[in-house]
Amino acid sequence: MPARLRPAAPDDVAGARSRIAAALAADEPAARADLKLLTKHFLALLEERAPGRSVEVRVPPFAAVQVVEGVRHTRGTPPAVVETDALTWLALAAGEIGWADAVASGRVTASGERTDLAPYLPLG
Repeated sequence: MPARLRPAAPDDVAGARSRIAAALAADEPAARADLKLLTKHFLALLEERAPGRSVEVRVPPFAAVQVVEGVRHTRGTPPAVVETDALTWLALAAGEIGWADAVASGRVTASGERTDLAPYLPLG
């Protein structure tokens, strides 16, 4: 069984956010380590805010988590899946983009019941 995600230390989160913002402002790619740290951090916060196992939220290649109360998924492809890239996930978590806008623009794919994560966002 995979290890449970845990929120990162506040100083680590602040540092990674700052470095990603600086990279994006300079039109450079964000460091993979910073993307990984923040992706896992915000997925851990989502897991705390929306406990359950009915929706799988995927942010490849960094992590996936099952959240939201409902029918538990145990094997194979889950019936409810949300998938996005790391930068979009971080923008959603920070409230820089709204859920509906991210889905409408194709930055997020969501299929199945309970995949509207708007009630749980932003995360911080």
